[in-house]
Amino acid sequence: MTTVTTRRVVERVGVEDRDGSKQRIRVLVADDEAAVRAFLAGIVGTAEELELVAAAADAAEAVELTGVHRPDVAVIDVNMPGGGGPHATREIRLRSPNTRVLALSASQDHEAVMEMLRSGASGYVVKGAPVTEILDGIREAARGRAPLSSEVARDVVTELTGRLEREAGEARRRDELIGRIRAVMERDLLSVVFQPIFDVERGRMVGAEALSRFEPGRRPDEWFAEAASVGLGVELELWAARVALRHFGSLPAPAYVSVNLSPETVQSAALTEVVPPAAVERTVVEITEHAPVVDYGGLAQALRDFRSGGGRVAIDDAGAGFASLRHIVRLDPNIIKLDGSLTRDIHLDPNRRALAAALISFAHETGMVIVAEGVEHPDELRTLRELGTAQVQGTHLAAPVPADRLERFWRLPPTHSRLWGASA
Repeated sequence: MTTVTTRRVVERVGVEDRDGSKQRIRVLVADDEAAVRAFLAGIVGTAEELELVAAAADAAEAVELTGVHRPDVAVIDVNMPGGGGPHATREIRLRSPNTRVLALSASQDHEAVMEMLRSGASGYVVKGAPVTEILDGIREAARGRAPLSSEVARDVVTELTGRLEREAGEARRRDELIGRIRAVMERDLLSVVFQPIFDVERGRMVGAEALSRFEPGRRPDEWFAEAASVGLGVELELWAARVALRHFGSLPAPAYVSVNLSPETVQSAALTEVVPPAAVERTVVEITEHAPVVDYGGLAQALRDFRSGGGRVAIDDAGAGFASLRHIVRLDPNIIKLDGSLTRDIHLDPNRRALAAALISFAHETGMVIVAEGVEHPDELRTLRELGTAQVQGTHLAAPVPADRLERFWRLPPTHSRLWGASA
């Protein structure tokens, strides 16, 4: 009979002492399953260059034993009680900075891998991997390298590659978006229409709101939101205001022109350069509610500077949300604009009517002017007039038109105005 003897050769890799001699790699293992702890302890014992110094049953015990034994490598299960592997890893790195953590788990979940690595683990191996792979992982961790299980390595590389590709794609889309917005401004591809605003009692046009129009099929708010997302929000808003005010001469005196600006844009130093001095007294700046106000003090000061030249301030979208009401209290506007969602079907909805009545009463007591937006039905107009609304705008009265067509609304006799129930 022939006897075959298999001789295992163990690489003698240790940790160098101060005198350059090799010391054994001191290892702590931690897993809440006794069988797994026994398995890990057993394979550590098979390698002559490794020394098992402690075994822990949960994260808290792993941290405590690390503080006592200061192992070179701590093999830590990801999903242990007592705080979990990521918590144990962070605490071990704090208490024993020279201890390398090797994460161990049956899970190949991407996020589990990334969380352990972010917490400070030097590497990651999967339970069930070959014994040689686990031992090699301990050796590599002791050397200060970052071992990854072959199964996990592929997933991590795939995830990181995908993340880089996504980031590159986002950068390309950002550059394309910046280029598209810049092209709109450089090629003067924005047009402006004006929606007349009428005095309810006199039936006369008293102003007009400037509305930006970009390419067909895309709403203006989408353009401004995209511009803000790439840091061009203020620039695009100011440019749109400039385009609107180019038509100032077409607006019959003393009618005013109203332009929409975000709080950030109002606070920019360029606002005073956009509104010509001759146009300030007939310009209303509408503060939208869609952008948050970080500094009410700074915004109020910017508006005071604008008002000092005769300009007026309106709070847009009142009644649509809490932000517009806060704007009213903090900024003391000249005009409050009731949102179209509040005026729509106001003749049929007691709640809308009650809220509108409250805002109109507040405006009367504080000397502010109420402008109702989105009036599309004669019964809505009748109800708003009964409530004491001062000014109105909407498609029932007049759709937005180019600046050169505003004159007809200024010349329109009150008896022919839709404010009085007849066709315009």
